[in-house]
Amino acid sequence: MVDAEFSSNLDDDIESIQAVICDLNGILRGKRVPVSQLEKVLGGGIRMPLSILGVDIWGEDIIGSEQVFLHGDNDGICEPTGRGPVPVRWTQRPSAVVPLWMFEESGKPFLADPRQALAAVIAQYHDMGIYPVVGSELEFYLIDSEPDAPEPPISPYTGKRLDSDAILSIDELDDFGGFFSDVYEECARQNVPADAAVAENGIGQFEITLLHGNDPLKAADDIIFAKRIIKGVARRHGIAATFMAKPYGLRSGNGMHMHFSMVDKDGKNVFATEENESTDIFKHSVAGMLKAMPESTLLFAPHFNSFRRLRPDTHAPTSISWGFENRTAAIRIPGGGPKSRRIEHRVPGADSNPYLAMAGILGSALVGIRNKWMPPKPIEGRAYGDRLKKIPVEWGSAVDAFEEGEIMAEVFSPLLRNMLVACKRQEIAGFAEQVTDYEFSAYLEIV
Repeated sequence: MVDAEFSSNLDDDIESIQAVICDLNGILRGKRVPVSQLEKVLGGGIRMPLSILGVDIWGEDIIGSEQVFLHGDNDGICEPTGRGPVPVRWTQRPSAVVPLWMFEESGKPFLADPRQALAAVIAQYHDMGIYPVVGSELEFYLIDSEPDAPEPPISPYTGKRLDSDAILSIDELDDFGGFFSDVYEECARQNVPADAAVAENGIGQFEITLLHGNDPLKAADDIIFAKRIIKGVARRHGIAATFMAKPYGLRSGNGMHMHFSMVDKDGKNVFATEENESTDIFKHSVAGMLKAMPESTLLFAPHFNSFRRLRPDTHAPTSISWGFENRTAAIRIPGGGPKSRRIEHRVPGADSNPYLAMAGILGSALVGIRNKWMPPKPIEGRAYGDRLKKIPVEWGSAVDAFEEGEIMAEVFSPLLRNMLVACKRQEIAGFAEQVTDYEFSAYLEIV
């Protein structure tokens, strides 16, 4: 069903339509068509290769891909998600985006589509009479758009380059007030529930909270749209925005913390009793996520740069742990009464695909519920100690764990798992072939 509100309010000056799908890396890919073709797009008349969902970070086909070479690189049917057309106002010429998701020729959902993978997990919850409620916190850096390497931006207010950490600084928010006003305006235009914005630990680092809602698919869509809005508005203001997990080696990384609870058909939170005691469903969910964490880490840290963020004492988790009001743990349980009992998963980086990250979190919790697993005691204090089992700290080992993981095999289709593993292995090979300037200066005349 097309979003009637946005369809009826589409601006008269719109010249083109961007028909897009989200690939496994969380990148929007698609076609630009004249606005006269809107009805074709909304009617499912757009087709794209199924393989486009699994290209690598550089947009290259996967060598030896089954989708390309075994099945002839056949097309899938791209149906609208119901969210659009959504106006885009930061580009040179006004346009609109129509988000799509992929179906096979038979009409069956193509389960290697990240959005379809999340939908399949949500459907299993609904069959049980349980409804996940999801929100997120999205961190990013504003950087100078000119240098090749990340550099803090110049304040539009003072004319000086930012040079210090300014956590929760109101002045820094004021410095970039015009940028944030435009971000909120575009979020309202695209029905993205942007809430509080804060200055974070790093120089030029900020966080925007996206309000929780009882539609996880929309929550994941919101993250995709919010990232695109922030990048687009930043360009319009002469700066750039990055969601790299670790753009600066010695400064805070960018996280994408996921908050979720579960309610029954009457809207009652099933994670806590009236006396604010943890329910079995809550405990099973925590246990499932903990047990699946080694094999699900790839979903939360999918890139070479992602693993620079997961280091001790950096406000990012490194151990497979959980705790109440403990930001050093991978899974934090924020304070509050029974109606607000929720879980915060702190492992995902801002560079992760929100559909896959959310499917991995909710899917592993679901496996824990079904198996009635129970978690260990919550940790108290610092969760970076050697006594705790660690999250994979290296990209290749995370790929191996995902490929071999029995829990992830219950959550995702074999096709998605195979495509994601092949994609990541090709990217690993690509990075391995590059000799960095740092290596060159270290070894050239020394060894």
